[in-house]
Amino acid sequence: MSCSGEVYSHNGIEDNLIQITPSIKQKLEKAKYGVFNHSAVELCHWTKKSFSDEGTCYKHKFYGISTHRCMEMTPTALNCENRCIYCWRPTEFYDTLEMPSHLVDDPEVIVHSLLEERRKLIVGHYGKNNVNQSKLDESLFPEHYAISLSGEPTMYPKLPQLIKYLFRLRATKSIFLVTNGQEPEMLYRLADENALPTQIYLSTNASTKNMFFKINGPKRKDAWERWQKSLEFLSDAKTRTVLRFTLIRNFNNESKFHDNFKKIIETGQPHFVELKSYMHIGMSTNRLEHSNMLEMQEVRNFTKGLVSKLSDYITMDESVVSRIVVLQNKKRFVSRWIEEYS
Repeated sequence: MSCSGEVYSHNGIEDNLIQITPSIKQKLEKAKYGVFNHSAVELCHWTKKSFSDEGTCYKHKFYGISTHRCMEMTPTALNCENRCIYCWRPTEFYDTLEMPSHLVDDPEVIVHSLLEERRKLIVGHYGKNNVNQSKLDESLFPEHYAISLSGEPTMYPKLPQLIKYLFRLRATKSIFLVTNGQEPEMLYRLADENALPTQIYLSTNASTKNMFFKINGPKRKDAWERWQKSLEFLSDAKTRTVLRFTLIRNFNNESKFHDNFKKIIETGQPHFVELKSYMHIGMSTNRLEHSNMLEMQEVRNFTKGLVSKLSDYITMDESVVSRIVVLQNKKRFVSRWIEEYS
């Protein structure tokens, strides 16, 4: 058991797989997570709304993803190198920085276990009023996998095998991977092993090293340098790439940061840039105030100032309800729409 008492970690026993303790698992399940050892799945707010035809998430609006057939999951539910102040997940429970291959579940075990956990979560919606039953039936067979739910997925040592396995599933049309950039070696492994996802998101919230440590609370001393290597990877990645900015009032939303953020974008040359306000939800409410959120017009204004300094980017779209504006790279152009959904 870890010194924190929150997460079972490796302790020298060969067959003792990393897993979440029963007490924390119970808390996660009460919050409507499906949990299996060190992995987890959840039905997000927008997936549940889509079951009743009450809306879709911005991934549908921006890229064409089928919201009701999106499976948000993670192989690293409580493992992460950072303690980001804006994270709405329980970073206070995060534990080990190591996930040895012999102490983690294989991809096939993770996928089928989480599919079953997700099925249990979906079944509970069949008895509700105004639900679209055909969407519920379809949702049991995900087309899209968002590897992003909690923790840092690139810490999972078998991530290339996991992505390859997901692509082999008959219904799969797309896979999105969200990373904090602390494991650049894994990103290069994905490329070398022909296991790149459909789209890679690199979380972005700091234009300087000092700001990076203030916002992300990284556990690694070379965290900023690691993130820079991941940014460089994006510039030549043979898949769709996104820089996702989280804007936090009184931290990184002032116009004086435009020039440094411009340099970051020009270095990474992502196909898309998403600029999103911090949202005062979940565990982040213990670290930040409601006033740290930006209004939609403030996100637009920050974006307008940034775009004025970028020669290769235009404003592509926005989602008011999610307080997000997305830019598109004209020079390194790819269609916003995922082909498999057209």
